Amino acid sequence: MAAWHWTPTAATGTALALLAGLAGGDAAAWAQEASALAAGQQLVEANCSRCHAVARTGDSPNPRAPAFRTLSQRYPVAELEEALVEGISTGHPQMPEFAFDPTEAAAIIAYLKSIQQP
Repeated sequence: MAAWHWTPTAATGTALALLAGLAGGDAAAWAQEASALAAGQQLVEANCSRCHAVARTGDSPNPRAPAFRTLSQRYPVAELEEALVEGISTGHPQMPEFAFDPTEAAAIIAYLKSIQQP
């Protein structure tokens, strides 16, 4: 049986450094961010996906509802957080009014930022 020999590369070193950083204090921050992204995704899927495309791909079920991945082309996404807390309402009757607590709004914004197309 031939002996297997592993040779580290620059990419391997970078990956190991990243993992070492995550093992320290950064791991908690990373886990918290991942949790917020998951919560934001769940909130938009539950409340918005009837009309809007809420993922990185796909069409909106309502052709007049913008895909969430393109919101930054129209609005500064971070500035939507206050509206999410105060209550989002639009000029068209098909969209219900939504209001989220500050933690939910922050999670939604984190998720929206993560899916934006340039």
